[in-house]
Amino acid sequence: MIKLENMTMVFNPGTVNENTAIRNLSLTVNKGDFITVIGSNGAGKTTLLNLISGSVFPTEGKIRIQDKDVSRTPEYQRASFIGRIFQDPTMGTAGKLSLEDNMNICYKKGFKGLKISLNAKRRKIFQQALEPLKMGLESRLKDNVGLLSGGQRQALTLLMTVLSRPELLLLDEHTAALDPRNAEIVLELTRQFITEYQLTAMMITHNMKHAIEMGNRLLMMDGGEIIFDVRGEEKQNLTVEKLVKKFHELRSKEFATDEDLLAR
Repeated sequence: MIKLENMTMVFNPGTVNENTAIRNLSLTVNKGDFITVIGSNGAGKTTLLNLISGSVFPTEGKIRIQDKDVSRTPEYQRASFIGRIFQDPTMGTAGKLSLEDNMNICYKKGFKGLKISLNAKRRKIFQQALEPLKMGLESRLKDNVGLLSGGQRQALTLLMTVLSRPELLLLDEHTAALDPRNAEIVLELTRQFITEYQLTAMMITHNMKHAIEMGNRLLMMDGGEIIFDVRGEEKQNLTVEKLVKKFHELRSKEFATDEDLLAR
């Protein structure tokens, strides 16, 4: 479904601030994959999602989605088939518009105008869609989204995104800014919606327990590279302790290789 071929991303090339955020990375994401992505700060996780979404273009390499080269396709065009949710709960909704107007924009994604057939039938559809959130939002369609809590707003963003049926859902630490209770609610909704709507998804998280428990595949990144790619029974048998040990083992091998090269 999605292929990244020999991707490299260099910021500020040729300057003292040059930074290679992604190094010759290749990855195939299959339809129906739910991939969790872990790694320390600066590992390249968000840059990877930025490349896939089109907010930055690669220095080298190609991105193919459904066999189409989208390496230079801008973000606003990819947004028609890629949904993305950020850490900040305010980024996915328009705070000055009502909840029903926000949902109507999502419902008619790409259509110009806000009041497209916003009638009793459509409001009923919105209410039914909101009920699974169990946050009482189905009775607040007229309220401005800016009045909602961070957890409510992020849950709404998640619902709106999955209702647009994206070919790929990108989750960039989408629960990190929420309190523990709301984070768990949004995380469980994420699991539920991805299964129900049979979505293909990639989720960045710093919580290794969540990375192990959720999804069918786990990627570990370091230094702009994928150093561990695990799925199936091997992933199911992972523990946080095993994952931490694996990270240190792989980093040790990397440093040993670098030392060997320098000694030659």
